[in-house]
Amino acid sequence: MEIIDYPTELDIIFDTLKKSGIKPILVGGYVRDKLLNEESKDIDIELYGVSSLDKVEEILQKFGAINSVGKSFAVCKLKFEGYELDFSLPRKDNKTKSGHRGFDIEVYPYLDFKTAASRRDFTINAIGYDVMEKKIVDPFSGREDLKKRVLRAVDLESFGQDPLRVLRATQFCARFNLQIKHNLYLICKDMVSKNLLAELPKERIFEEIKKLLLKSQKPSIGLNLLNQFGFDFPTKNMFITDILVKKLTANEQTNLVLMLAALCYNFKQNDIELFLSKLTNEKELFHRVVSLVETHKKLDNLNDDYTLYKLATLTNIRELLIFSSSIYSTDDNSKMVKKCEDIYKKAEELGIIDKKLQPLLMGKDILKLGLHPSPKFSQILDDAYEAQMHGKFKNYDEALLWLKEYIKALSCQSL
Repeated sequence: MEIIDYPTELDIIFDTLKKSGIKPILVGGYVRDKLLNEESKDIDIELYGVSSLDKVEEILQKFGAINSVGKSFAVCKLKFEGYELDFSLPRKDNKTKSGHRGFDIEVYPYLDFKTAASRRDFTINAIGYDVMEKKIVDPFSGREDLKKRVLRAVDLESFGQDPLRVLRATQFCARFNLQIKHNLYLICKDMVSKNLLAELPKERIFEEIKKLLLKSQKPSIGLNLLNQFGFDFPTKNMFITDILVKKLTANEQTNLVLMLAALCYNFKQNDIELFLSKLTNEKELFHRVVSLVETHKKLDNLNDDYTLYKLATLTNIRELLIFSSSIYSTDDNSKMVKKCEDIYKKAEELGIIDKKLQPLLMGKDILKLGLHPSPKFSQILDDAYEAQMHGKFKNYDEALLWLKEYIKALSCQSL
């Protein structure tokens, strides 16, 4: 008997549900990931034998605050012992209008698991685990598909009703190294050719693209599928993303910047902004991606401390070198890969690997020398920072001496 190892802290909730005649079944991504020996804090639980979500919320409220944001989809959320729990009722989805959310939801408390699971997209996501009977429920042979590394639709006819599933197909193939079944491939291609993805808000498209880029060991698999389906997405530089995967940081937003910049590193600035605008309106993301691409172009001419200091005012040097070394590795440019290594050592030595050079002089230092606040302060501090980057002074005492001479010269000029 194959057992799914779920957190024992949840047993108190499951026992409470059972006393009310409710059968909880773990479903979806949590079961899939467990079968693949991958960890997850997000747990989906389908509840059988209860007539309404209100009844579920009444039972669960003793375990924490209930989030009913998904109530229209017969879903409520609960944070418990560090886990994100989604409780849902078995349902049928009937397509009524275009788009990812164009479904009429009907709840069926006493639906059998196979019928309830038939609404899911892929067989690998239609596996359940009955926590009371301690057994896996797998009506569509999803475990076998996982073992064979195959992506197969639960129902080919209903699959085409949700255009978001095309993107989910690409990210699952990339994340789990799956081969898409030919009939599913053809449906995805047909959906793209009919421009059905235009029904989706770009935020939903971006969410799936992020998963493809950030959760895959080989993003190029998914990006190549996007290209084959005919989806308008830059894939020329997709193999850089495979190298970047091995160098990603602990910060998800930084990793997203690196990945998006890799896809368009040889674009002009207007083309980068056009590409990003199709995915998001995040101005900070625009700025960071463009900055990374533009500063990458400056690396070839970086030959002294001053230009490295200047570069650190424009971007994060560590991120830049992760990005640039990945590009040079793909181009098999060993000379520039070695240069990136040397720049990294120098940036660490100068203390600017993750931040720009900290200025030694501030406005208060100018005030100490008797000057009154004025618009000139900004120019004085800019000149001081330039002098510091050029190595005119190395510590605070030297900086004060430089400032005194600077102000003296400034006074002479005004006479």
